Amino acid sequence: MKKLKVDVAVIGAGTAGLVAYRAAKAQGARTVLIERGVYGTTCARVGCMPSKLLIAAAEAAHMLQLAPQFGVHPGTTRIDGVAVMARVRRERDRFVGFVVEGVDAMPDEDKVRGHARFVDPHTLQVDDHTEIDARRIVIATGSSPTRLPTLENVGPGVITSDDVFYWNDLPRSVAVIGTGVIGLELGQALARLGVRTRVYARGGSVAQLSDPVVLKTASRVLCEELDIHFQSRILKAEQDGDDVVLTTGRHDEAITERFQYVLQAAGRTPNVHGLGLEHAGIALDDSGVPVFDPRTMQCGNSHIFIAGDANQERPVLPEAADHGKIAGDNAGRFPDIRPGLRRAPLTAAFTEPNIVTLGASYKALCAPGKSKFAVGQVSFENQGRSRVMLQNKGMLRVYGEYRTGRFLGAEMIAPRGEHIGHLLAWAVQSRLTVDQMLEMPFYHPVIEEGVRTALRDLAANLAKGESDIDPDSVEPGT
Repeated sequence: MKKLKVDVAVIGAGTAGLVAYRAAKAQGARTVLIERGVYGTTCARVGCMPSKLLIAAAEAAHMLQLAPQFGVHPGTTRIDGVAVMARVRRERDRFVGFVVEGVDAMPDEDKVRGHARFVDPHTLQVDDHTEIDARRIVIATGSSPTRLPTLENVGPGVITSDDVFYWNDLPRSVAVIGTGVIGLELGQALARLGVRTRVYARGGSVAQLSDPVVLKTASRVLCEELDIHFQSRILKAEQDGDDVVLTTGRHDEAITERFQYVLQAAGRTPNVHGLGLEHAGIALDDSGVPVFDPRTMQCGNSHIFIAGDANQERPVLPEAADHGKIAGDNAGRFPDIRPGLRRAPLTAAFTEPNIVTLGASYKALCAPGKSKFAVGQVSFENQGRSRVMLQNKGMLRVYGEYRTGRFLGAEMIAPRGEHIGHLLAWAVQSRLTVDQMLEMPFYHPVIEEGVRTALRDLAANLAKGESDIDPDSVEPGT
């Protein structure tokens, strides 16, 4: 067996792992990168980028359907599923290629292929060919789609989101299990591309929303276009030829339908099992994920760090990159541990309208011991620019602290919400007050005028003085 002795071993060559490797190398540490699968990152291969390619095709089809409302009447619309998926795969492969080129440029002696397991806190065994003695270790093993026990071993018709981007053609029908970001993005895109689509949710959640008013609006808006069954249980699934016979339970009623595919989109699970963490000498939480400091990515007081989706803190690409930088820096200069840059939280679902949360969530602000906060809001139904574009759907709710007037965060389902989210996240990170934000320029006519309306409402409510916020005062509609 080959033996290596290094300063830093990084397990996983996804976004977090690649950044951690480069950061540790920049500290002058002898570093190796261990990867058991294909190079290319989750985002580039089966995540952010190919999903946006599918969404872009769906938006083009949707605009053709919407055009007559502007007085524009296109000819017969034909969706070529083979061409749609060919472009998705072609452009996806370009993005993956850029990542692979970067990995290829790394020195061969810095790359180890295979599955790594802890033998003891400082020793990793990679398959049966290499033993690595590492002074510090970064766990950056990413995540995988969560698989539901009732859908295990059914047949080829039960898939995960990873499988979608290898299709050669659009399917006839899909049942999407889950109303998280992935389920809603793919569900709406497939429906707009002419695929018979039904979305099932165990409860009443919509993406990452926790504000009951925004959640109620989002449920209504999305259900106007998308066939969503909330409060549904997956009872049984059977492969029958080319279809899956799916039985669901809703309101004490069992419903059986046939779909070409059943797409599991009920979240992602950290890839930490099978690493031999019981030999790493670090504490694990109830899910088996190492306990870590989110400021430093350090596991306890150990020489082990964890970054990206593997730690389950904020499983989105920008956070994975930040995690990797912090973990790699600290692993490289250990024991000189320093807190790294943590940015204001920002998460977006690229549905239409976009679903965006930033800063402190409504749920977090309602937690015991938190400072009292006020709420401002705006509906986009009568917002000028939104009506001009026939995108006048949605709700924005903004939060401010009574004592300081500081802007705390927002939740929304809003047209062009991805851009509004950035604007407001910058305000959170800059620790601006609501009054300071209202001093900023707003052009006309723009969707951002809706932001000003919500901030004015928030400022007025802050001026009224403190009041109790009851998180159960408004029930979400499902």
